[in-house]
Amino acid sequence: MTTPGTSHVMKFQAPDNGEETARADLYGLLAQLFYAPPGDDLLAMIADYPSNGDGVLQQAWNELGEACKETDAQKTRDEYEHLFIGVGKPELMLYASYYLSGFLMEKPLAALRDDLAALGLARSDAMPESEDHFAALCEVMRYLITSDDAAHSSLAMQKQFFQTHLQTWAGDMCDAVMQHPQAVFYSKVAQLAKQFLEVEAQAFEMA
Repeated sequence: MTTPGTSHVMKFQAPDNGEETARADLYGLLAQLFYAPPGDDLLAMIADYPSNGDGVLQQAWNELGEACKETDAQKTRDEYEHLFIGVGKPELMLYASYYLSGFLMEKPLAALRDDLAALGLARSDAMPESEDHFAALCEVMRYLITSDDAAHSSLAMQKQFFQTHLQTWAGDMCDAVMQHPQAVFYSKVAQLAKQFLEVEAQAFEMA
């Protein structure tokens, strides 16, 4: 499984690469932003990216772009550490097991590991977080969309993984981040994530 810290080229709504590439790139971007705070280069890239179209997803993207213009790497690092790391228990959790069972490292993680093993994927030794971290799950979706293995990249496989391991809890996680009084930059990241996941859910239902 690709480690979520890996850098990806952001091509949101890229006109020459198609919708699937745009989906994969947005999953990759969300993985980066939730796995670790962005540096100044990534903030500038998001802030400067052309804004086209309308709708709730585009609005969320525009608001994130504005947030990137109003912050810097040090501020986002401080916010990330306060919200998701902290001293002792973090202010906010980014793990599926926590939202689905109330505890970390529980049955949802075991079920996820079984599904990852069936895909031939495993957690990298370089990744300190468990596989049910939101960033890791976004990375799996990115992999499924871009995989050269037709069985893995099929719409049916994407839908199954999404509905089983993301749709069941990620919206609640995004809401928790958006509602936290100390979430400034990350409230916009969570807003984009929630709108994107809702679009994905609707698309899978229509497929």
